[in-house]
Amino acid sequence: MMKLSLSLALLMLLQVSTVVFAQPRFSSETDMRALLELKSQAAENNTEVLSSWNNSTPLCNWIGVTCGGRKQERVTSLDLGGFKLAGVISPSIGNLSFLRSLNLAENSFTSTIPPEVGMLFRLRYLNMSFNLLQGKIPHSLSNCSTLSTLDLSSNQIAHEVPSELGSLSKLTILYLNSNNLTGKFPSSLGNLTSLRKLDFANNYMVGEIPDDVARLRQMVFFQISQNGFSGELRAEFGDLLPNLRTVVMGNNHFTGAIPLTLANISSLGRFDISTNNLTGSIPLSFGNLPNLWWLGIAQNALGNNNSFTDLEFITALGNCTELEFLDASYNRLGGELPASTANLSTTLTSLYLGGNQISGTIPRDIGNLVNLQILSLEENMLTGELPVSFGKLLELQVIDLYANSLSGELPSYFDKMTQLQKIHLNSNSFQGRIPKSIGGCTNLFDLWIDTNNLNGSIPPEILRIPSLAYLDLSSNFLTGSLPEEVGKLELLVGLSASDNKLSGRIPQTLGGCLSLEFLYLQGNSFEGGVPDISRLVSLSNVDLSRNNLSGRIPRYLARLPLLQNLNLSMNEFEGSVPTTGVFRNATEVSVFGNKNLCGGVREMQLKPCTVKASPRPRKPLSTRKKVASGVGIGMASLLLIIIVASLCWWFKKRRDKKKKNNASSTNLSYSTSVGKFYEKLSYKELHEATGGFSSSNLIGSGNFGDVYKGVLGHDDNNKLVAVKVLNLLKHGATKSFMAECETFKGIRHRNLVKLLTVCSSLDSQGNEFRALVYEFMPKGSLDTWLLQQPEEDHHSRALTVPEKLNVAIDVGSALEYLHVHCHEAIAHCDLKPSNVLLDDELTAHVGDFGLARLLYKFDRESFLSQFSSAGVRGTVGYAPPEYGMGGQPSVKGDVYSFGILLLEMFTGKKPTDESFAGDYNLHSYAESVLLSGGEEEGGGGSSNAVVDEWLRLVLQVGVRCSEEYQRDRMKMDEALRELISVRSKFFSTKTDAAEELSPRDAAVQSSPQEWMLSADTHTM
Repeated sequence: MMKLSLSLALLMLLQVSTVVFAQPRFSSETDMRALLELKSQAAENNTEVLSSWNNSTPLCNWIGVTCGGRKQERVTSLDLGGFKLAGVISPSIGNLSFLRSLNLAENSFTSTIPPEVGMLFRLRYLNMSFNLLQGKIPHSLSNCSTLSTLDLSSNQIAHEVPSELGSLSKLTILYLNSNNLTGKFPSSLGNLTSLRKLDFANNYMVGEIPDDVARLRQMVFFQISQNGFSGELRAEFGDLLPNLRTVVMGNNHFTGAIPLTLANISSLGRFDISTNNLTGSIPLSFGNLPNLWWLGIAQNALGNNNSFTDLEFITALGNCTELEFLDASYNRLGGELPASTANLSTTLTSLYLGGNQISGTIPRDIGNLVNLQILSLEENMLTGELPVSFGKLLELQVIDLYANSLSGELPSYFDKMTQLQKIHLNSNSFQGRIPKSIGGCTNLFDLWIDTNNLNGSIPPEILRIPSLAYLDLSSNFLTGSLPEEVGKLELLVGLSASDNKLSGRIPQTLGGCLSLEFLYLQGNSFEGGVPDISRLVSLSNVDLSRNNLSGRIPRYLARLPLLQNLNLSMNEFEGSVPTTGVFRNATEVSVFGNKNLCGGVREMQLKPCTVKASPRPRKPLSTRKKVASGVGIGMASLLLIIIVASLCWWFKKRRDKKKKNNASSTNLSYSTSVGKFYEKLSYKELHEATGGFSSSNLIGSGNFGDVYKGVLGHDDNNKLVAVKVLNLLKHGATKSFMAECETFKGIRHRNLVKLLTVCSSLDSQGNEFRALVYEFMPKGSLDTWLLQQPEEDHHSRALTVPEKLNVAIDVGSALEYLHVHCHEAIAHCDLKPSNVLLDDELTAHVGDFGLARLLYKFDRESFLSQFSSAGVRGTVGYAPPEYGMGGQPSVKGDVYSFGILLLEMFTGKKPTDESFAGDYNLHSYAESVLLSGGEEEGGGGSSNAVVDEWLRLVLQVGVRCSEEYQRDRMKMDEALRELISVRSKFFSTKTDAAEELSPRDAAVQSSPQEWMLSADTHTM
């Protein structure tokens, strides 16, 4: 019996020892197989990087692999960061059971994070940042109970942050920034009492920050910017989180005041809560933070335009000896800029105070800030001259003083400021000559000194700056010629010297500006021909109008591949107009006011070119006849010289008066401000053209007057026009008239209604009369099509889907031109269906610029008075929320209106629909349709899925454009690209796409509202 027991014991011992000794070998093989499986599913951009991962090389010698354990045979660390791997992460990674550190950052892994990662219960460090991972964060990660660092930033991970992460009690670093995360901030994260760094920035999270965050008392880094978080910051914020060093909460929807208790966080170095909705004053207690080096509070509603207290915080910040960055721009700060600004720390590199209502002068000791690199004080009310100490700012890279009331001469010390990259001194009252010393700024990129009172010649020195990309000298009183040195600017992208007194020939050397895209020389006295600029293949916008240029229009202009807008009007060109390239489209080229031009495309309405017959031989003139002929020619020449001189004197006098007087003067000769195929018309001519302004010719009524159909010309030259007669008794009508004249000056686009001419005269009763004459749009306005209320034969059907998409793209193209491609950005400010007109081919043209604003000349009071006078009813639903709260006009306001217009076109619902109330509006309706029916409707395998997909994409553009906050809206060019992509992907051409519609498409075509309702019903 004893022998049997002993034998059993020996047998068991042998089995145990076999298991013990066999297990390491088996486990290392498991690790090897797991890694080889990972390699097989990971595509290598560099095929050599994992070449050591093979059966002939010991596992622990593989690149990126570190082994550990008792026998040093288990994989404890895998570091493949930056190896340029792609493919998917194999689930076999969960078999690396001894793994403590896993780094897959900076690769291109796609698909999802395998849930098997949750099997790595020894894992302490997990970094999968900077990949292309999608899907959800696996809930199984909560099983990695020893995890200290979790970094999944810069991927495409979506859905909510799992509340299970709150069980990772040893977590010290949690980076989930730059993903597509949604939902609220999990309150369970308050359990992570060891957490020191949290980053949720650049996601789509919403809601208030839970009170549980106050338990994270060890936290030193807290960043949640670029989300949709809201609510007020707790008053005891600084007492609850006493160890914070970095707080970044910008670009959210926080309200209320900045907590005074922030002063209790003595370690706080960076605080940024820019672009929110904060109110109240800026706490003086910021001055008690000895380590503060970054303070960002821009784009809120801080301050009360109070001349006594708003800027006291600047004085307090003089105690912050580490301060490097201060941004309080675009708030409601008023009062004089304190002299104590010059007492801020000498470590200060960036000072942003623009977009407020700050008055006074620039402190004379501003030169004390010797390390200042960026000084941004634009759009304030500063006066006086630039102080002498400015010349001490030798590190300055950007100086932006745009749109103030600064005066005096420009200083001569710029040559010492060799680090300058941008000089924005435009829209002030500087006078005198342009200093040659600016030529010493050899790193200069932007030089904007337009819209001042500068005189004298253009110094050649500034045209020798090799880095110069944008040069704007427009709207001054500069004389002389454009120096030939301009040809040395090979990197120049934009050149504007318009509306000066320049003369002479445009230099041939201009052809050396090989990067030039924008050339504006209009409103001068240049003469001679157009120089050879045929090598400037990047040119997109050229305006040489209102000069004395002569000769033939160069044929090479038609061959410039990117040229979109060309204005040669009001010159002395002669000969035939090309018909190819940019000249094919009359809306992109303006040549009016050149009486000796002929030919061109039919829409230009120029006289035909005649071929001269060979002259017959004539008898020689007698001596008597020669003398008589010579005298006649001499007298005619003398008379011509007198006429030309008189005209030049008259134009000069008028132009100087225009410079001197406000642009809204009623004495302005409007016909020179707009494109005109007709001379300025009289009241009598318009009265006859419209049948005495007959009600039978009334085609519409706007905010400031009525629109009549009229016929200009006689016999075969008749042209249908639309005549907008201003009701001058209406408040704002005169400003509306001026706005349209100013807006149309120098702009031409195929999707803008063409303003032909104007009339400023007296009617038959002796009353003041003003009218605008537009090209007639025979298909009426878009709103009559959307309402589906036939008025004419051409309204007997609804717009097809492709036609609607084309209209949307046309409108988007017009807005993109106004926002991006005009010399100065223009905001329409009143986009709605009734202001979109259709021609015979259903091409859309945006009109009614009565509220439009050239943004660089924004007059807040004028804008608000016009907007209110337009009648809120007329624009309710289309106007962005910020306009109703007194916000400034902006291109983002137009984007909002475009988004609403797009949603109306493709849902069949107006923004003023009775079903909308409170926070439920057209935007939220479209959002709900996308959320409830987007995936389900767009799925399936039927042909209908194609229709669903295009509609989903279009609605997404509409929703993104009509976001409540400006910062969340798309840019116009981005929206336009999206719509063009939809058209090219789902509809083959503009004309025949309608024939490809399925029955489901036909439903959308005939009644989009019914289709949307059926989609809602289906998803329910």
